[in-house]
Amino acid sequence: MQADEQALRDHHAVWMAAVNAADVARLLPMMTEDVVLLNPGGPPIGREGFQAALLGGHAQFELRCDSELQEVVVVGDLAYTRCRDTLSLVPRAGGDTVALAGHRITVYRKQADGRWLLARDAHTLVPVAG
Repeated sequence: MQADEQALRDHHAVWMAAVNAADVARLLPMMTEDVVLLNPGGPPIGREGFQAALLGGHAQFELRCDSELQEVVVVGDLAYTRCRDTLSLVPRAGGDTVALAGHRITVYRKQADGRWLLARDAHTLVPVAG
């Protein structure tokens, strides 16, 4: 495995742990300043929208996201990953757990210092039937 591919796999693992911990201070430096995140049925969001959505989600739910990397491709200073995600939302106020599943594609840009930062992301998470 090449160093860039391993760096992206490591980035993905750290990202997922920080999402599950609502660790915004760790997540924001892992994104480009011009990051664009696409969510089904909603408008594109940037850093501020991401922060608000993540913290709001964690305030309402015990949130657990699992992500299985299925593909990592590096082409020069750009790369993408493709994964399968599952998301469990347990309402903090009580009620039924909501389960979502889908796929995600993430585009990364390599920085001058060698770090890979998340630049674009789109997912297809939808409620799981049953």
